[in-house]
Amino acid sequence: MGIKKKLMEDMKRAIKEKDKSRLSIIRLALAALQNKEKELIRELSEQEAIQVISGLVKKGRESIEQFKAGQREDLVAKEEKEIEVLQSFLPQQLTPEELEVEISRAVEEAGASTPKDLGKVMKILMPRIAGRAEGRVVNELVRKRLSG
Repeated sequence: MGIKKKLMEDMKRAIKEKDKSRLSIIRLALAALQNKEKELIRELSEQEAIQVISGLVKKGRESIEQFKAGQREDLVAKEEKEIEVLQSFLPQQLTPEELEVEISRAVEEAGASTPKDLGKVMKILMPRIAGRAEGRVVNELVRKRLSG
């Protein structure tokens, strides 16, 4: 089942259960997907939908950092709840071991050996793991691998 269809099913369930906070988050995600579709003037692929939802999760994490700096624990809790709901629509996150295997495979395919090859590796790696690992973390791990 695609992300969009899964969101629609969950929205119906949230309406029936009168879960207003979950419903609000789902509507936010659906609106983000629809906006992207309007921007591209076509239906989103599953991969593109994953990227949109991942983007919302990333924004939520950035907001949490800001709220923590501003000592707004109430807003931190709200954002954490939103992230939890959004992540339930994304593919299962890779374990550190699985991520290392994917990185090794991409480094080997790219024939990378120096930090200058970072772009080549990321170009191969990111489409494979989109939505299953945070880009910033992946970038750091690839940099370490190519430096060491």
